[in-house]
Amino acid sequence: MATRRSIEIDQLTHLTAIPVATQIGPLLVSSVVSAYNPHTRDLPETAAEQLANIFSHVGAALEAAGASWDDVAKMDFWAPSAEMRKEIDTPWVEHFPDPASRPSRHTHQGAGDAISASFIAYTGP
Repeated sequence: MATRRSIEIDQLTHLTAIPVATQIGPLLVSSVVSAYNPHTRDLPETAAEQLANIFSHVGAALEAAGASWDDVAKMDFWAPSAEMRKEIDTPWVEHFPDPASRPSRHTHQGAGDAISASFIAYTGP
């Protein structure tokens, strides 16, 4: 049986007993990834700044698990409005420039005032 390992990063922590991500064997699954500024509970005002924080937090979690952006299989986003899909596209294409090799993505509408995300990665051979 594979061993479960909690993944924590300095720049983003939960206020409860929930890790930023969990790895079991080659499977890496995140908890909610908030758009907070690193090391604070402050939210940036713009969607671009929130997304920059989210992608930074995800990158740090991937690195802490020994993974990379190439290992991401799916990302989910929760956004206050459907129009934010276009905002997500900018960092999305920056991190996944090859249209023939992008993770799955689902954007949910109605997440309050801030954007949040989660991801699934496969770190196997």
